[in-house]
Amino acid sequence: MPQDALTLTEKLALERLDANLFRGFTYTEGEDVPVGRIFGGQVVAQALAAAYATVDERLCHSLHGYFLRAGDPAIPIIFEVDRARDGGSFTARRVIAIQDGKQIFNLAASFQAPEEGLEHQGPMPGPGLPDGAVAAQMARAFSAPAWRRWKAFAEPIEMRYGDVDDLMALARGEARPPTQHVWFRCKDLIPADPRQQQIALSYASDLTLLMTATRPHGLGLGNTRLQQASLDHAIWFHRPMDFNQWHLYAKDSPSASGGRGFTRGLIYAEDGTLVASTTQEGLIRVRA
Repeated sequence: MPQDALTLTEKLALERLDANLFRGFTYTEGEDVPVGRIFGGQVVAQALAAAYATVDERLCHSLHGYFLRAGDPAIPIIFEVDRARDGGSFTARRVIAIQDGKQIFNLAASFQAPEEGLEHQGPMPGPGLPDGAVAAQMARAFSAPAWRRWKAFAEPIEMRYGDVDDLMALARGEARPPTQHVWFRCKDLIPADPRQQQIALSYASDLTLLMTATRPHGLGLGNTRLQQASLDHAIWFHRPMDFNQWHLYAKDSPSASGGRGFTRGLIYAEDGTLVASTTQEGLIRVRA
């Protein structure tokens, strides 16, 4: 089947090799993906899928991962699951992603049996859902190679920016506040299975997050002086979600230092329900 006919769920699916061993593949749209580069959100999502293949009934409430090597999209990824613990209320899994005998990513994830408890959340910030997408504006604002590379990773996800003028100012090299509001959802229908919903959201959660840390410095997508790479990624799943519907991704970056940028994200359903939170630290080197 041609890769452009595959849904995101199909692209992230794994082949089971043994009880705790799985194989995944990379499907990327376009021809401008950097050599030896796998999108971080893909590896996070597939590692979570591998962990889920060894867990019955319980749902993930948190995951923490470290990116160790860039990875090669031309060869499969082997996912090895360590069944760390199966407790009365919680299940813990560790997943190692391997290529050519070397770790490219490792993940720790925790799963919980359904439980009732105290409930609260903060209000949803930022603008409401914009009227239209801004893909055309972005394609004009950023260099063609940079746009095509980014679009290769973002292709399965539909996005709308809360403030297009702000985004265009960043493209012109103007410094902007370290906050960002993006609405997003999956283009393809995701099964109602909450595990598949979490896996899809994990993929999308890596898009535009690190970019928030470069905004105060006037460095936008495609700036040739900027070297970016995710170092780690964490997600907390708070409530059920339907990622077939629009969600607001509200992001901020409270700190950058030592060649690293730290970012945080809150993901809300359109009705204001907080469904997940994220954090990420990434490399943001500026070349002379």
